[in-house]
This record gives sequence, structure tokens and C-alpha cells, in this order.
Amino acid sequence: MLEQLKNGIHVVGAKQTKRAIADQKASLVLVAGDADPRVTEPIEALCREKRVPLETVPTMKELGNACGIAVGAAVAALLFN
Repeated sequence: MLEQLKNGIHVVGAKQTKRAIADQKASLVLVAGDADPRVTEPIEALCREKRVPLETVPTMKELGNACGIAVGAAVAALLFN
């Protein structure tokens, strides 16, 4: 799943991920297991509501690296091509 994120079109961060889910552009949402639940829980709820697949990545650092950024990421979404 992280390899898909590295090679595919994606967005990083809570605000952009929420927008992608709401606009039905997200094919998969990834959430860091060590991220603040105040950030991740609303996104998880939106994924359930919109029926977007959700997967958990162990750490924010791993998710940030997969997104090609130098800092950790709490959430990211892989977009439809």
C-alpha cells in the first residue's frame, strides 16, 4: 500500500484528505497509527460514511516518507487516476 502511495497521485494532511473524500476523489485513505486521534477519528468516520477504504500505517514517519515529505504525516489519500 505504501508503494502505491509513492507512485500514485496523492494528497497529504487532514484538510486535503477530507476534501478528497468529500469530492469522491479518494480511492484509499491511509492513517498513521501513532497520530493524534483528534485528527484521525473524524477522517475515519468520513471514510465509513462515504465507504472509502481505510488502512492503518504503523507510524507518521513511515507515512510521511511514503508521501515524499521530510516530516511525519497523520493522514494521506491515494487519488483515482
